[in-house]
Amino acid sequence: MADAPRPVLDGVRVVDLTCGTAGPYCTKLLADAGADVVVVEPATGADERRVDPGRFDFLHTSKRSVSEDAAVDLVERADIVVADAGFDVDAARARNPALVVVSITPFGLSGPWVGRPATEFTMQASCGSTGGRGLPDRPPLAAGGGIGEWQAGSYAAVGALAAWMGARSSGVGRHVDVAVFDCMAIGMVTFPSVFAEFAAAAGSTPPFASLRRIEVPSIEPTADGYVCFTTNSAQQFSDFAVLIGRPELADDKDYVRAGPRFNHREKFWAMAHAYTQPRSSAEVMEEASVMRIPVAPVLDPSTIMGFPQFAERGVFVEHPGGRFRQPRVPYRLSGRERPGFRPVPEPAADDGSVEWPPRPAAGPGPARLPLDGVRVVDLTAWWAGPCAAQVLGSLGADVIKVESVKRPDLMRLAGPKTPTDPLWAEWGPLAHAANTNKRGITIDLTRPEGRDLALQLIATADVVIENYTPRVMEQFDLGWDRLHELNPSLNLVRMPAFGLDGPWRDHPGFAQTMESLTGLAWATGWPDGKPTLVGGAGDPIAGLHATYATMIALVARETGGEGVMVESTMVEAVLNAAASLVIEHQLTGATGTRAGNRSPVPSMRQGVYPGAGDDRWVAIAADGEDEWQRVARVLGDPGLAQVADVDGWDARLAELTVAWSSDDLADRLIEVGVAAATVIAPRDLAANPQLVHRGLFEIEDHPVTGARGMPGLPFRMSGVERWLQRPAPTLGQHNHEVFAAIGVGDDELDALERSGIIGDRLAT
Repeated sequence: MADAPRPVLDGVRVVDLTCGTAGPYCTKLLADAGADVVVVEPATGADERRVDPGRFDFLHTSKRSVSEDAAVDLVERADIVVADAGFDVDAARARNPALVVVSITPFGLSGPWVGRPATEFTMQASCGSTGGRGLPDRPPLAAGGGIGEWQAGSYAAVGALAAWMGARSSGVGRHVDVAVFDCMAIGMVTFPSVFAEFAAAAGSTPPFASLRRIEVPSIEPTADGYVCFTTNSAQQFSDFAVLIGRPELADDKDYVRAGPRFNHREKFWAMAHAYTQPRSSAEVMEEASVMRIPVAPVLDPSTIMGFPQFAERGVFVEHPGGRFRQPRVPYRLSGRERPGFRPVPEPAADDGSVEWPPRPAAGPGPARLPLDGVRVVDLTAWWAGPCAAQVLGSLGADVIKVESVKRPDLMRLAGPKTPTDPLWAEWGPLAHAANTNKRGITIDLTRPEGRDLALQLIATADVVIENYTPRVMEQFDLGWDRLHELNPSLNLVRMPAFGLDGPWRDHPGFAQTMESLTGLAWATGWPDGKPTLVGGAGDPIAGLHATYATMIALVARETGGEGVMVESTMVEAVLNAAASLVIEHQLTGATGTRAGNRSPVPSMRQGVYPGAGDDRWVAIAADGEDEWQRVARVLGDPGLAQVADVDGWDARLAELTVAWSSDDLADRLIEVGVAAATVIAPRDLAANPQLVHRGLFEIEDHPVTGARGMPGLPFRMSGVERWLQRPAPTLGQHNHEVFAAIGVGDDELDALERSGIIGDRLAT
């Protein structure tokens, strides 16, 4: 019997000098793939072991632990070091030129906001997440679940793995400077500044009367709970209107578009709830699913593990400590067992036993982008899939996005232009932001000639990535067996919403679905209100995990010689990022009751308070009595710090803050060491001085929409001046370029265009 394959990152040495969530989650992803991760902590153990033992145990399986004194020599012999602020990057890389250093800090290592006191709560305010969520008659609402730190850890793992892949061939390590704030500016808002720029350029007015809103419909009450509907496309909303018995809404100007629908939300809710409230959640979901309307139950931490899809697929596995069950590794490679977890080490248990011999010196080679030379055929749409492929393209891969003139990526059509404009499909803000650094072609995969053309292209590729529902690739006759026979070195990366098997296999899923099934929506909202969507965070989280799994597959191919099929399940990625909710429930019985803007930490008094002027707000997070007193001194009310209950604190603070400019108050509190931030309008994000300094938004020079700011990657990498190398492609822009390069002649291309197999305009 052949030996089982070794773990993909077997032998990769990682030193983890971080605390909190983002750094440990980065190294957890590396450890899950087989890296030897050594955590450095005090001999008495990291504070997190006592403060949040469930989260600590989840993050630190399959790692080793050494004391700080034992770590000095390990850094010089490591492949990757993951560190917080204060680590001497230059000195470490001078001693070990091949070393990859990943720094994870709130705002990065340079810029005007470096060193500013901050929490995820105040960073949500600064990135526009809080300011865009909620209803006009209540304060802006922060997202629950602490998802920003998990996003940052995911980005850090992608950066770490990419830099390590590059270092193996060049002999030169890189410094990856990850800013949690930059990650949240991409992953916790849906590119609001890009939408604002496009709307202004198109001469359209903002669709919402309020800066903050919720999706309508989204989470709606039933007779026994809540369900979440997704109506991202016009067809989905039209089907929803039929479902609730009001088909005329699909043609009503007050309801057909998201903006007017929100502005008429009370009337709309009355119509929608007349359908949902008399029915059980099961009844509503059954009827909606028949009509292919994306729908899901809204689960709380006590019901997540029992969801039929998770239970049947064995998504939750026993933690090695035996105290709880946790989500498994959210991707799997064909021909390999999904990795298990080793026990969490005791503090400093591995002092003296980590034996890493010196690495042989490697001569410096060309500093190319890490994925230079990798070709990716991108069969994805919406956000999660395009996000995954875009990150690969930013890291150097040649990504070829495949659409069809009959069925383009529908994100193209979610923009400020209407079908009366012949180029309206080039004005989708999200389509731009998620598809930079790609070439674009069109192929009608429903026709034999189109499939033959696709197979001709796939024969030249290293990766195919797709996020259709599972049955579609087989319907196209592009299943794994066919592709593997055609191109044995190909990696096929599949991104099903719920997995390739199980009772929910063929259900469509979007970010809203993922947030509803994982507890993130349950943890967001007011105590007296219904659960609230975070607003898209599920898509980039799922996309980043698929990016990471793709790179793991590329590494696996080097040792195995053949490509593999990767199943990177969207909802399982988000379950990992939301794991603390279900783990805490198992350990304490907590169900994640919604707390509005309040913190679950007793010593932390946080909230969003009114400032002077119309709809101006400031977010304040004061941890402990010392910081409460600093807030009181700044506001000139010594008695404030003596207010014992949180309700009284909030009421009294709101009476004081309304006399202040929110900007001035935030600045004064920051000066005395208290985390605070103005709650910005989402559309103003790109003007943030820290993001401007970091260059998060780079100029896309597009042939149709002109020069617009687009987000790059939320980390800087030494040797890389800018991430944006080419604008998002227009529909079919690179047909001739791509097809000619694989041997398709001019006469054949002309015939393909005449028959509608390829093209560069939407089919009418």
